[in-house]
Amino acid sequence: MKQLKFLIACVLCAVGYSLHAQALAQPYLCELGFQAGCGYYVGDGAEHIFMNPREAYGLQFRYKFTKRWALQVKATTQRITGWNYDEDLRRLDTKWENQLINTDVTAEFNFFRFGSSNKYDKRIKPYTPYIFLGIGVGVYGANGYKDANYNHVMAYFPFGIGFKWKFSDRAGLNIAWQHNVFFADNLENGANLNDRFEMNGSNLMNCDPTGMITAGMVFEFGQAKKPCRICNY
Repeated sequence: MKQLKFLIACVLCAVGYSLHAQALAQPYLCELGFQAGCGYYVGDGAEHIFMNPREAYGLQFRYKFTKRWALQVKATTQRITGWNYDEDLRRLDTKWENQLINTDVTAEFNFFRFGSSNKYDKRIKPYTPYIFLGIGVGVYGANGYKDANYNHVMAYFPFGIGFKWKFSDRAGLNIAWQHNVFFADNLENGANLNDRFEMNGSNLMNCDPTGMITAGMVFEFGQAKKPCRICNY
């Protein structure tokens, strides 16, 4: 009986020490993950955001400077599509398609102090909404989706809002809406759709936007060093 009590006490001590160690563990600075969802295009060949939704997916890397600020590098691909128009700008029953490959760098701001639970700082939350903005470069072809040669390179302005949820010590879920404003009006690769309303010369905001709503998993690595040799927080 004494041996059983001793064994139970050892197990409880080990579990308690493990939980204590997790509570005092140093945070991880880096995240790597994937995302997938629905993309859209708004331009001369589409009237509103979700008129012709298509698949969008990619990879992401995030470096966390503080509990509030982070830098994210993202590589995604999405298919865009819209209606074809004749020379008199009458809509036809056919559609065009194009494939985009985008890479962007964005700065993120968390509304809450985000991270694993910490008994020394009750303000830290395992979830937070966040906003982001940055700069990106997209590559797309001139011959449509099936015969794209990716000979067009154009910068774009990405921004959006998202939600992070850290459901374990080293894994989390991200949901984000991102809107990309390209500094171009030729994503359709059709002469009568590029500058359809003849506004490019007078309106600098006459650009083709795209975007996506995605959900993805992230996995953390790169544990931060302790601020001092005897610190446990």
